[in-house]
Amino acid sequence: MSTAIKRSHATEALILGSLAVLCFSFTLPATRVAVPVFGTTVVGLGRSLAGGILAGLFLLLKREPFPDRRYWRRLALVSCGVALGFPLFLSLALSRVTSAHSAVIVGMLPAATAVLSVVRAGERPSLGFWLAAGFGLVAVIGFTAIQGAGRPQPADALLVIAVLLAALGYAEGGALSREIGGWRVISWALVVAIPILAPVVGLSLLRTTVHPTAGAWLGFGYVAVVSTYLGFFPWYRALALGGVARISQIQLAQPILTLGWSALLLGEHIDASTMVAAVLVLVSVAVSQRMRVRHVTAGRRSDGPLAPVGKRSVAS
Repeated sequence: MSTAIKRSHATEALILGSLAVLCFSFTLPATRVAVPVFGTTVVGLGRSLAGGILAGLFLLLKREPFPDRRYWRRLALVSCGVALGFPLFLSLALSRVTSAHSAVIVGMLPAATAVLSVVRAGERPSLGFWLAAGFGLVAVIGFTAIQGAGRPQPADALLVIAVLLAALGYAEGGALSREIGGWRVISWALVVAIPILAPVVGLSLLRTTVHPTAGAWLGFGYVAVVSTYLGFFPWYRALALGGVARISQIQLAQPILTLGWSALLLGEHIDASTMVAAVLVLVSVAVSQRMRVRHVTAGRRSDGPLAPVGKRSVAS
């Protein structure tokens, strides 16, 4: 692959990854608004059920064939991470702690994803990458702690589980996106989960009397359509093009973006520490994008058609 093509792919990955992180940055406050009204199960699993129905309709509209049998185990791993585990444990935690407090733990997601990229995506980041990632992690955790996130709480265990499951879904999904395309990965991962999600969410709705407000509907709609489904279109494409470890570091900006939206939409004050943290995170992301990440496994074209069994193409 020529140097010009590599640079083009790197630029595309950076833009798409940034767009996805922008979409995900609304997830915590939207979930926090919806959980008190709908409950943790409906928000945590109902968002994936709604996303799965949307994905199923999209696949039917495109007349998309079923993926080859060899992909189903990997799709199940993605589903366990981003369709079942992460949203459920995040909702459970946000029923007990604030979104600001949650940002401390969720800020560890890029580092966890980079670690799992070694195991699941066959990537070998350089020492310089790990140093840049560690610097960004310290900046995010230090910033969110200074902003009043509070002391460690029992609910933090739920957030740690959510982060680990999300990292698994990101790493496995990013690697699989090189073979069958990012939009196929998230679509099938959500559809796979529907048989599990539907009865659980249905029973929860039958047992609960819900009086939703406009804000709760808006929060639930956002996490169901954008956070659970559409946001993964650019995200998995970016992970496939730019590498799971490298692109995952863009998410270091997510906690700061979340607080920025709080200031813009809720009138919260942005002080000097916010600006300092933002600069440190940007430096960390910029450095990590320039560090070498070696691939030890071959992949396939990221958003192309399903490749026939036995034929491999160069990862783009």
